[in-house]
Amino acid sequence: MRAVQVTEFGGPEVLKPVELPDPVAGPGQVLIEVDRVGLNYADTHQAENSYLAPSKLPLVPGGEVVGRTADGKRVVALLNDGGGYAERVVADEAMTFPVPDGVDDLNALSMLVQGATAWIMLRKNAHLEPGESVVVHAAAGGVGSIAVQLANAWGAGRVIATASSEEKRALAIELGADVAVDSRAENMTEVLREANGGKRVDVVLDMVGGPTTDQSIVALAPFGRLVFYGMAGRRSPKPIELRNLLGHSTTVAGMWLPHVFRLPGNVFGTALSDLFTMVLDGKLRAVAGGEYALEDARKAHEALRSRGTTGKLLLDPRR
Repeated sequence: MRAVQVTEFGGPEVLKPVELPDPVAGPGQVLIEVDRVGLNYADTHQAENSYLAPSKLPLVPGGEVVGRTADGKRVVALLNDGGGYAERVVADEAMTFPVPDGVDDLNALSMLVQGATAWIMLRKNAHLEPGESVVVHAAAGGVGSIAVQLANAWGAGRVIATASSEEKRALAIELGADVAVDSRAENMTEVLREANGGKRVDVVLDMVGGPTTDQSIVALAPFGRLVFYGMAGRRSPKPIELRNLLGHSTTVAGMWLPHVFRLPGNVFGTALSDLFTMVLDGKLRAVAGGEYALEDARKAHEALRSRGTTGKLLLDPRR
């Protein structure tokens, strides 16, 4: 089968099209003929071995696919050890979920990781309450574009989006943000307060890192919550002094999606079911960010790392 493999860690240049043997499903696994592969910013970290979970070489990147099983069922699947950038994959049955009729490949993959991430951050980490203000950094991206819609649908008092271009800010407004500001602002604390009518903000969803995180924490209101779920800027925030959190009863939380599967109950399944229902009801939609042929995975990673993309990027292994 055709696949994309990494044999040395590095940037987009290490992604190489190759021919590999077809995978074989073992006990408790299912073989999937892949229709589309979902691209995530985390894939760029995986390729350079800077992700939370260490990578091992040789590596076929990719943690999510949509396709069909041998009996023709259409499913999405999360892959524990990568392998998604390929024509066929093997997935654990427990990490394979049916896709309802009426949910296309773009929306199926967007809800699987980005949608679930946004849902869990707002519900489990931030405990969003109606009327609260919500800041969504990188609001035109995969997670951000869904988070804006969810916050709006769940009664946020004011949704404040940040993005780096007029086009991206316009998209965030179209998706339901009340105001969109330039993510490149030198004083993000001041910009966020101004966008919130001069008041501190209640919730911040942040995957940027560096000064953006530092200044967003300062912008939080009493009992405000910042949820940190990535570091696209590849710059660490300043260390947090716990005593400084007392000043406004601030909460800073981290969220990594794999930990959700350790929670009691079926939190992930509930999130995915809720998201699919909202898609079918026309209350939520994925933003198409571009589709690439399998052999163009390098170009897709270059686009992701440039931070010039919007919405969800896909690979088509049939091309």
